[in-house]
Amino acid sequence: MKLSWVQIIRLGLVQMCLGAVVVLTTSTLNRLMVVELALPAVLPGLLVALHYGIQITRPNWGFRSDTRGNRTAFVIGGMAALALGAFLAAVAVVLFPAGFGAGLALSVVAYALIGVGVGASGTSLLALLATATEPRRRAAAATITWLMMILGIAVTAGTVGALLDPYTPAALLEIVGVVTGGAVVLTVLAVWGIERRVVAEREVEALPFRAGMAEVWAERKARVFTLFIFLSMTAYFMQELILEPYAGLVFGFAPGESTQLSGAQNGGVFVGMLLVGIAATGLRWGSLRMWVMAGCGGSALSLMAIAGLGQTGGALVPAVVSLGFFNGMFAVAAIGSMMALAGQGRDAREGTRMGLWGAAQALAAGFGGLVGAAAADGLRLVMPVEDAFGAVFVAEAGIFALSALIAARVIEGRGGRRLPDAQLIPGE
Repeated sequence: MKLSWVQIIRLGLVQMCLGAVVVLTTSTLNRLMVVELALPAVLPGLLVALHYGIQITRPNWGFRSDTRGNRTAFVIGGMAALALGAFLAAVAVVLFPAGFGAGLALSVVAYALIGVGVGASGTSLLALLATATEPRRRAAAATITWLMMILGIAVTAGTVGALLDPYTPAALLEIVGVVTGGAVVLTVLAVWGIERRVVAEREVEALPFRAGMAEVWAERKARVFTLFIFLSMTAYFMQELILEPYAGLVFGFAPGESTQLSGAQNGGVFVGMLLVGIAATGLRWGSLRMWVMAGCGGSALSLMAIAGLGQTGGALVPAVVSLGFFNGMFAVAAIGSMMALAGQGRDAREGTRMGLWGAAQALAAGFGGLVGAAAADGLRLVMPVEDAFGAVFVAEAGIFALSALIAARVIEGRGGRRLPDAQLIPGE
């Protein structure tokens, strides 16, 4: 039995909860530490990098959910760990004025818990979707879950921001407690009973993690798709920290205009995701491979346009909206492809594969943002500012183009060629 639309939406509620809790740490607590507490901006940056780094454990969580046959427990347990970590991170913000050491120590523990929670819950959730979603519904399922995550991020950020004005430590703890507690309760209600109805019960495997991981890594398709995820997501995140500074330094955008630029980009992401969900599922038009390649190619062209506009002084907003549109198209089609490929190869390893690709995505998120910012800063020392930023955007476009070529080889198209489910080739 496969997931119904109602069950897919219920699992999307879990993704919405993940987005709602994580945005507290990346937005609200980040702002409080830098502005209200006057702490160095690098501190929250390093803490967020810590939670990304811990997500290298995603393959382990996926393997555990594969071999123990109960993904629901990992989804709920991971959400509980995430909620606890977010609440402790808020407590740490309250502690900082009294003692920097105590606040920092608690923050490290809190963000480590956040990384564990996102890894365990998010990986197991995607593995459950990959296992139990009909192939023709995968693009729509990816669209639904990711749009619901964006909804959770947007609603939480806006609501918490309004309720926290004026800021008081008591109000912060109360609001974060309500959001994190509500996320756990909603997750339990959303996921309860779904796995039992749609997935046949699996026997527990007494297999070490390294052996299970070696089985997956021996699959050529899994390895090549891991490279695709890392490269494409590195390109996806390279502009994250430099696009708004580029708008301000080169185009003279005010802070408010830069924020609106980011909103316009996210609007493009939303439309791109929605288009793929409707076209690939409702209209049955195009394969996931086609949409991934179109998204990567369109993102590359949009980045080239953004780089060129720095030289000509043309309108930046339409090019940024175009980048968001193709980014959204690529992202949701890549998630759908991930769900499809997770079930190919060695049986009962969907979670391990999703964990491997989730770890590649998490590492790329941290690596891409850092490389993009560092490259822009370094190049600005030796060339004009518009050329420095433009060079980074062109490099990012090149990575997207390379990703499209890899996608053409590894993602299955309708009647097209794809990499075989082969084991390691001698001499590779």
